[in-house]
Amino acid sequence: MNVRMFLATLQFMTRIPVPARWTQGLALDHYEQGIVGFPLIGLIVGAIGGAVFSLLAPWCGLPLAALGYVLALALVTGAFHLDGLADTCDGVFSARSRENMLEIMRDSRLGTNGGLALVFIVLAKVLVVSELALRGLPMLATLMAAGVASRSLVVLLMHRQRYAREGDGLGNIYIGRVNGMQTLLTLAFGAVLVMLLGQSKAMFALGYALVALLLLRAYLNRRLGGQTGDTLGAAIEVAELVFLIALL
Repeated sequence: MNVRMFLATLQFMTRIPVPARWTQGLALDHYEQGIVGFPLIGLIVGAIGGAVFSLLAPWCGLPLAALGYVLALALVTGAFHLDGLADTCDGVFSARSRENMLEIMRDSRLGTNGGLALVFIVLAKVLVVSELALRGLPMLATLMAAGVASRSLVVLLMHRQRYAREGDGLGNIYIGRVNGMQTLLTLAFGAVLVMLLGQSKAMFALGYALVALLLLRAYLNRRLGGQTGDTLGAAIEVAELVFLIALL
Protein backbone atom coordinates (compact mmCIF):
# COMPACT_ATOMS: atom_id res chain seq x y z
CA MET A 1 0.00 0.00 0.00
CA ASN A 2 1.39 3.39 -1.00
CA VAL A 3 0.78 6.79 0.60
CA ARG A 4 -1.77 7.85 -2.02
CA MET A 5 -3.83 4.73 -1.40
CA PHE A 6 -3.72 5.31 2.35
CA LEU A 7 -4.89 8.90 1.91
CA ALA A 8 -7.70 7.76 -0.39
CA THR A 9 -8.78 5.21 2.22
CA LEU A 10 -8.62 7.85 4.95
CA GLN A 11 -10.79 10.13 2.82
CA PHE A 12 -13.26 7.30 2.22
CA MET A 13 -13.50 6.17 5.87
CA THR A 14 -13.53 9.59 7.57
CA ARG A 15 -14.42 13.24 7.10
CA ILE A 16 -10.80 14.30 7.55
CA PRO A 17 -10.10 16.66 4.63
CA VAL A 18 -7.64 15.29 2.09
CA PRO A 19 -6.72 17.48 -0.92
CA ALA A 20 -8.19 15.99 -4.09
CA ARG A 21 -4.88 16.20 -5.96
CA TRP A 22 -3.35 13.72 -3.49
CA THR A 23 -5.77 10.96 -4.48
CA GLN A 24 -6.39 11.68 -8.15
CA GLY A 25 -6.29 8.71 -10.47
CA LEU A 26 -7.23 6.07 -7.90
CA ALA A 27 -10.28 4.06 -8.95
CA LEU A 28 -12.72 2.62 -6.41
CA ASP A 29 -12.01 -0.80 -7.91
CA HIS A 30 -8.55 -0.67 -6.33
CA TYR A 31 -9.55 0.50 -2.85
CA GLU A 32 -9.28 -3.00 -1.38
CA GLN A 33 -5.51 -2.50 -1.62
CA GLY A 34 -5.83 0.05 1.18
CA ILE A 35 -7.23 -2.43 3.71
CA VAL A 36 -3.82 -2.81 5.41
CA GLY A 37 -4.10 0.85 6.36
CA PHE A 38 -7.33 0.32 8.33
CA PRO A 39 -5.50 -0.13 11.69
CA LEU A 40 -3.69 3.17 11.17
CA ILE A 41 -6.98 4.89 10.32
CA GLY A 42 -8.39 3.46 13.55
CA LEU A 43 -5.38 4.86 15.38
CA ILE A 44 -6.01 8.34 13.98
CA VAL A 45 -9.75 8.28 14.69
CA GLY A 46 -9.17 6.88 18.19
CA ALA A 47 -6.55 9.54 18.88
CA ILE A 48 -8.99 12.30 17.96
CA GLY A 49 -11.73 10.84 20.15
CA GLY A 50 -9.28 10.15 22.98
CA ALA A 51 -7.92 13.69 22.83
CA VAL A 52 -11.44 15.10 23.12
CA PHE A 53 -12.11 12.90 26.14
CA SER A 54 -8.81 13.86 27.79
CA LEU A 55 -9.45 17.58 27.25
CA LEU A 56 -13.04 17.49 28.54
CA ALA A 57 -12.63 15.18 31.54
CA PRO A 58 -10.98 17.71 33.91
CA TRP A 59 -13.61 20.36 33.09
CA CYS A 60 -16.96 18.63 32.87
CA GLY A 61 -16.54 15.18 34.46
CA LEU A 62 -16.21 11.69 33.04
CA PRO A 63 -19.76 11.04 31.70
CA LEU A 64 -19.86 14.23 29.63
CA ALA A 65 -16.27 13.68 28.50
CA ALA A 66 -17.27 10.16 27.39
CA LEU A 67 -20.23 11.61 25.51
CA GLY A 68 -17.83 14.06 23.89
CA TYR A 69 -15.69 11.11 22.81
CA VAL A 70 -18.68 9.39 21.17
CA LEU A 71 -19.72 12.63 19.47
CA ALA A 72 -16.17 13.23 18.21
CA LEU A 73 -16.09 9.77 16.64
CA ALA A 74 -19.44 10.40 14.96
CA LEU A 75 -18.27 13.73 13.57
CA VAL A 76 -14.89 12.54 12.33
CA THR A 77 -16.46 9.54 10.55
CA GLY A 78 -19.61 11.31 9.41
CA ALA A 79 -21.58 8.83 11.56
CA PHE A 80 -20.77 6.35 8.77
CA HIS A 81 -20.60 3.31 11.03
CA LEU A 82 -23.52 4.34 13.25
CA ASP A 83 -25.67 4.61 10.14
CA GLY A 84 -24.60 1.10 9.14
CA LEU A 85 -25.47 -0.22 12.60
CA ALA A 86 -28.94 1.38 12.51
CA ASP A 87 -29.69 0.12 8.99
CA THR A 88 -28.46 -3.38 9.84
CA CYS A 89 -30.63 -3.61 12.95
CA ASP A 90 -33.66 -2.26 11.09
CA GLY A 91 -33.19 -5.00 8.52
CA VAL A 92 -32.19 -8.13 10.43
CA PHE A 93 -34.68 -7.56 13.28
CA SER A 94 -37.62 -6.87 10.98
CA ALA A 95 -38.75 -10.53 10.84
CA ARG A 96 -39.09 -10.27 7.06
CA SER A 97 -37.68 -12.27 4.15
CA ARG A 98 -34.04 -11.86 3.16
CA GLU A 99 -34.97 -9.69 0.17
CA ASN A 100 -37.16 -7.44 2.30
CA MET A 101 -34.45 -7.13 4.93
CA LEU A 102 -32.03 -5.87 2.31
CA GLU A 103 -34.61 -3.42 0.99
CA ILE A 104 -35.24 -2.10 4.50
CA MET A 105 -31.49 -1.62 4.93
CA ARG A 106 -31.45 0.50 1.77
CA ASP A 107 -34.18 2.77 3.14
CA SER A 108 -32.71 6.01 4.47
CA ARG A 109 -35.47 6.37 7.06
CA LEU A 110 -34.68 5.32 10.64
CA GLY A 111 -36.84 2.56 12.08
CA THR A 112 -37.55 1.54 15.66
CA ASN A 113 -34.89 -1.17 15.79
CA GLY A 114 -32.27 1.13 14.33
CA GLY A 115 -33.19 3.89 16.76
CA LEU A 116 -32.93 1.53 19.72
CA ALA A 117 -29.55 0.31 18.47
CA LEU A 118 -28.23 3.88 18.30
CA VAL A 119 -29.50 4.71 21.79
CA PHE A 120 -27.98 1.51 23.17
CA ILE A 121 -24.56 1.91 21.54
CA VAL A 122 -24.20 5.55 22.64
CA LEU A 123 -25.29 4.87 26.23
CA ALA A 124 -23.15 1.74 26.44
CA LYS A 125 -20.03 3.55 25.21
CA VAL A 126 -20.57 6.47 27.59
CA LEU A 127 -20.97 4.15 30.57
CA VAL A 128 -18.07 1.86 29.67
CA VAL A 129 -15.63 4.68 28.86
CA SER A 130 -16.57 6.44 32.12
CA GLU A 131 -15.99 3.25 34.11
CA LEU A 132 -12.65 2.60 32.44
CA ALA A 133 -11.52 6.11 33.35
CA LEU A 134 -12.64 5.58 36.97
CA ARG A 135 -10.45 2.48 37.09
CA GLY A 136 -7.42 4.54 36.17
CA LEU A 137 -6.69 3.24 32.69
CA PRO A 138 -4.61 5.49 30.40
CA MET A 139 -7.58 6.70 28.38
CA LEU A 140 -5.86 8.17 25.34
CA ALA A 141 -3.97 4.93 24.67
CA THR A 142 -7.05 2.83 25.51
CA LEU A 143 -9.35 4.67 23.13
CA MET A 144 -6.72 4.61 20.40
CA ALA A 145 -6.43 0.85 20.87
CA ALA A 146 -10.23 0.52 20.57
CA GLY A 147 -10.14 2.37 17.26
CA VAL A 148 -7.36 0.15 15.98
CA ALA A 149 -9.04 -3.08 17.12
CA SER A 150 -12.42 -2.33 15.57
CA ARG A 151 -11.08 -1.30 12.19
CA SER A 152 -8.59 -4.15 12.02
CA LEU A 153 -11.12 -6.88 12.82
CA VAL A 154 -13.67 -5.69 10.27
CA VAL A 155 -11.51 -7.40 7.64
CA LEU A 156 -13.05 -10.66 8.91
CA LEU A 157 -16.32 -9.60 7.29
CA MET A 158 -14.57 -8.96 3.97
CA HIS A 159 -12.24 -11.91 3.35
CA ARG A 160 -13.95 -14.80 1.54
CA GLN A 161 -17.36 -13.25 2.11
CA ARG A 162 -20.23 -12.84 -0.32
CA TYR A 163 -21.75 -9.47 -1.14
CA ALA A 164 -25.38 -9.92 -0.13
CA ARG A 165 -26.90 -7.62 -2.75
CA GLU A 166 -27.08 -7.80 -6.50
CA GLY A 167 -25.18 -5.03 -8.27
CA ASP A 168 -22.80 -2.43 -6.95
CA GLY A 169 -22.52 -0.80 -3.54
CA LEU A 170 -19.90 0.75 -1.30
CA GLY A 171 -19.41 -2.50 0.59
CA ASN A 172 -18.68 -4.26 -2.70
CA ILE A 173 -15.38 -2.36 -2.81
CA TYR A 174 -14.04 -4.66 -0.09
CA ILE A 175 -16.36 -7.63 0.46
CA GLY A 176 -15.00 -10.74 -1.24
CA ARG A 177 -12.11 -8.81 -2.77
CA VAL A 178 -9.61 -8.79 0.11
CA ASN A 179 -7.16 -11.68 -0.22
CA GLY A 180 -5.63 -13.85 2.48
CA MET A 181 -2.31 -12.03 2.64
CA GLN A 182 -4.02 -8.64 3.01
CA THR A 183 -6.20 -10.08 5.77
CA LEU A 184 -3.24 -11.49 7.70
CA LEU A 185 -1.25 -8.28 7.34
CA THR A 186 -4.21 -6.17 8.52
CA LEU A 187 -4.81 -8.38 11.56
CA ALA A 188 -1.11 -8.58 12.40
CA PHE A 189 -0.58 -4.81 12.05
CA GLY A 190 -3.63 -4.18 14.20
CA ALA A 191 -2.50 -6.65 16.86
CA VAL A 192 0.95 -5.05 17.06
CA LEU A 193 -0.55 -1.58 17.51
CA VAL A 194 -3.01 -2.83 20.14
CA MET A 195 -0.18 -4.56 22.01
CA LEU A 196 1.94 -1.40 21.99
CA LEU A 197 -0.95 0.73 23.20
CA GLY A 198 -2.49 -1.54 25.80
CA GLN A 199 -0.15 -4.50 26.28
CA SER A 200 -1.44 -7.91 27.43
CA LYS A 201 -4.81 -6.74 28.75
CA ALA A 202 -5.62 -5.10 25.43
CA MET A 203 -4.66 -8.28 23.58
CA PHE A 204 -7.10 -10.17 25.79
CA ALA A 205 -9.82 -7.67 24.84
CA LEU A 206 -8.85 -7.99 21.17
CA GLY A 207 -9.46 -11.73 21.41
CA TYR A 208 -12.96 -11.16 22.80
CA ALA A 209 -13.75 -8.69 20.02
CA LEU A 210 -12.47 -11.16 17.41
CA VAL A 211 -14.79 -13.89 18.71
CA ALA A 212 -17.71 -11.43 18.74
CA LEU A 213 -17.14 -10.51 15.10
CA LEU A 214 -16.85 -14.13 14.02
CA LEU A 215 -20.22 -14.79 15.67
CA LEU A 216 -21.69 -11.67 14.09
CA ARG A 217 -20.35 -12.74 10.69
CA ALA A 218 -22.00 -16.15 10.99
CA TYR A 219 -25.29 -14.60 12.10
CA LEU A 220 -25.36 -12.09 9.25
CA ASN A 221 -24.46 -14.74 6.69
CA ARG A 222 -27.39 -16.82 7.91
CA ARG A 223 -29.85 -13.93 7.94
CA LEU A 224 -28.74 -11.99 4.85
CA GLY A 225 -26.76 -14.51 2.85
CA GLY A 226 -23.63 -12.34 2.99
CA GLN A 227 -22.35 -8.92 3.99
CA THR A 228 -23.08 -5.35 2.92
CA GLY A 229 -21.54 -1.95 3.55
CA ASP A 230 -24.03 -1.49 6.39
CA THR A 231 -22.93 -4.69 8.12
CA LEU A 232 -19.30 -3.56 7.92
CA GLY A 233 -20.23 -0.36 9.75
CA ALA A 234 -22.20 -2.33 12.32
CA ALA A 235 -19.23 -4.65 12.84
CA ILE A 236 -16.91 -1.74 13.60
CA GLU A 237 -19.33 -0.39 16.22
CA VAL A 238 -19.83 -3.81 17.81
CA ALA A 239 -16.11 -4.61 17.87
CA GLU A 240 -15.26 -1.29 19.52
CA LEU A 241 -17.88 -1.76 22.24
CA VAL A 242 -16.91 -5.38 22.95
CA PHE A 243 -13.22 -4.42 23.11
CA LEU A 244 -13.92 -1.68 25.67
CA ILE A 245 -16.22 -3.91 27.75
CA ALA A 246 -13.60 -6.66 27.81
CA LEU A 247 -11.09 -4.23 29.33
CA LEU A 248 -13.34 -4.05 32.41
